[in-house]
Amino acid sequence: MKILIRNIKELVQVEYQPVLMRSGKEMATLYSVKNAFLMIDKGKIVDFGSMDDLFLPDESERRGRIKEIDATGKMVFPSFCDSHTHLVYAGSRELEYIDKIKGLSYEEIAKRGGGILNSAKRLHESSETELIAQALERLEEITWLGTGAVEIKSGYGLNTEDELKILRVIRSLKELSPLTIKATFLGAHAVPLEYRGKQHEYVDLIINEMIPIVASEELADFIDVFCDKGFFTTEDTERILMAGIKYGLRPKIHANELDFSGGIEVGVKYGALSVDHLEFTGKDQIDVLKGTETMPTILPGAAFFLNMQLAPARTMIDAGLPVGMASDFNPGSSPSGNMQLIQSMACINYRLTPEEAINSTTLNTAYAMDLSHELGTIAIGKRANLYITKPVSSVAYMPYAFGSNKVETVILNGKIC
Repeated sequence: MKILIRNIKELVQVEYQPVLMRSGKEMATLYSVKNAFLMIDKGKIVDFGSMDDLFLPDESERRGRIKEIDATGKMVFPSFCDSHTHLVYAGSRELEYIDKIKGLSYEEIAKRGGGILNSAKRLHESSETELIAQALERLEEITWLGTGAVEIKSGYGLNTEDELKILRVIRSLKELSPLTIKATFLGAHAVPLEYRGKQHEYVDLIINEMIPIVASEELADFIDVFCDKGFFTTEDTERILMAGIKYGLRPKIHANELDFSGGIEVGVKYGALSVDHLEFTGKDQIDVLKGTETMPTILPGAAFFLNMQLAPARTMIDAGLPVGMASDFNPGSSPSGNMQLIQSMACINYRLTPEEAINSTTLNTAYAMDLSHELGTIAIGKRANLYITKPVSSVAYMPYAFGSNKVETVILNGKIC
């Protein structure tokens, strides 16, 4: 059955000539149609425009063929695309949250066996069934906050068996959830305790054992490395990326969260789809990113939760770069997948306009998952992943009202959730 949404107060982020991303001044471009309609058929957007241009057969002919939704006073947006999460994990880490309040740094907690290593221990003790159940609850939550596509990383395994366990859980989630899900292999998330002092041996394990199995079982779309101070060096990162590329895994990099790590430069060198975090980014790194196909992606939730310096998003956009904003949903540094909140942080903390914030959380993050050809905007032929708001006053109200859920109705793959 077709779906017709009619009397839409404003249909936002429409495209008549779709683009893969928006950069620099283009990020302030946001096309919309007021007093609009949107038609969905077979999971795709097939038509949209002004209500003045809507032609329908009479009601008797429409009955049973078209499901109609009256969106008077409400807006319609494309669903958020969250291009960086770690949402397959076991339990929470609020005790480390208290350590942070007391002044311990991210690196200090990690050296004590906390952080990523803590999550790895908990995940090792959990079954795939338990992990699937917990992850499905998180996916349900973010669905009703407006997210329609999400990237999920491994990285809490840190050994072959447990890394594969996470990726198999993600594969199950793809089958069980209506969200569009991309999987990323992140065996190089931290150095296990047993490999301290012999990090190169763990890198060898990733290259010689983990990557071939991940590729042979087609468990991942991308490969990632935490290239930063206290984690993996640029040399480690290059070795891992070259091995991943050999097996058809495109890179995505954790870069420059803790220092000027060289992660941005390595990511660009190896054609990374995105480089993420970017708190330590200066003119040299911005110059490296110019003219590339790599999406600079900022994770406001992690910087907020860890009370870190902020990535220079305004400077990057003013220099002509595209910018994506994702949640980094994880138990240690960003325990929220609320992309409405990320959009608000983009405006409040990073000084993006509402239009720039919408581009940064829809089209540009769709690009960072290699999905902007089918998601991230309202365009004929794209998949119908969108949400209808509650009655709202303007586009700017969306990031302005940061403490409430503005989503009323969710449609994914052309179906009402």
